[in-house]
Amino acid sequence: MRESLAVYLSDSGFQVDTAKNGDEGLALFRNKRPDLVICDLRMPLFDGLDVLKAMNAESPETPVIVVSGQGSMNDVVTALRNGAVDYLFKPLIEMEVLEHSVRRALERGHLLKQNRQIREQLELTNAELERSLDLLEEDQEAGRRVQRRMLPPTPHVFNDVAFSHRIIPSLYLSGDFVDYFRIGPERIGFYLADVSGHGASSAFVTVFLKTLTNRIQRHYEKRTATNALSPSRLLTAINQELISMGMGKHLAMFCGVIDLAENRLVYCIGAHFPPPILVNNGVAQALEGRGLPVGIFSDATFEDVTLPLAEKFSLVAMSDGVLEVLPEGSMEEKEAHLLDIVGQVPKDADALATALQVDGEVEVPDDIALLVINRNI
Repeated sequence: MRESLAVYLSDSGFQVDTAKNGDEGLALFRNKRPDLVICDLRMPLFDGLDVLKAMNAESPETPVIVVSGQGSMNDVVTALRNGAVDYLFKPLIEMEVLEHSVRRALERGHLLKQNRQIREQLELTNAELERSLDLLEEDQEAGRRVQRRMLPPTPHVFNDVAFSHRIIPSLYLSGDFVDYFRIGPERIGFYLADVSGHGASSAFVTVFLKTLTNRIQRHYEKRTATNALSPSRLLTAINQELISMGMGKHLAMFCGVIDLAENRLVYCIGAHFPPPILVNNGVAQALEGRGLPVGIFSDATFEDVTLPLAEKFSLVAMSDGVLEVLPEGSMEEKEAHLLDIVGQVPKDADALATALQVDGEVEVPDDIALLVINRNI
């Protein structure tokens, strides 16, 4: 029977090796690693089920067809449970049945090997992806530390004017940025910027922004007359720098100077929304002015607006990410809601974040920047 099967399968195009017993068969299997094994259930020296178990343990992907002339249904079930892909009864009168079983088993074995290779490749890819994600997370963490160090201290007091801020990123890094700085003994400059987009690319622009404003600040510190610095000129300088660098980014910006000697606010808006809110002696008003985005139009012009400041005032600016966390409603309703919140005069940015329900480890759909400036409150 063994020889007749070998001759038939050889004639059908298969390369066939034979063994006389289980021991010989296992040695041949370990040496040749065939694509398929046909194993009798009853053999001298080594039982067919034991051979099947050994092969399945060493190479579970290799298909094994069991043949037997005395097998019971219990033998069939046991063989299939131990890894056999088919069970044929002797005598094999229809050799086409054997060939069909062999081809089907070989196809199954090929698929198993292919699946294993794909799985191994996926495991390698996943391991590489995990390493890349670890490196990316390290880079993002380093970027976040740098970005935090660029931010001014919060809270911080210039003379009797208290500044505080809060940045709530939607991703690891933020495209929103806040800064405030002294310009001579009686003036304080500040701005809130919202860079287009999210994540690292937008965060890089905030680094540039901080560098540029530091340069401008040092320039005016060297001058004897500091009144030459105006918010509109600052926005014009940033606009020209962004366009010349070709970074593909633009920003919305609210920039101002508080003049303590003249007790006034000079501000400029470059497409910043929602409008900043000034509370003078308990009366809240949204500041006028929209302006063009900074970093898009080379011929963009920006205008300064001057307002008197009361002895007690509060100035609050927020990036447009705050609109995403407000209750549903029209834009007019959201602006009115912000006026109500700011009208309560939050003592600092943390109190404002609590009022807006964005304090704690909350996830937000867009970056949120909060800037709160108070005097005698």
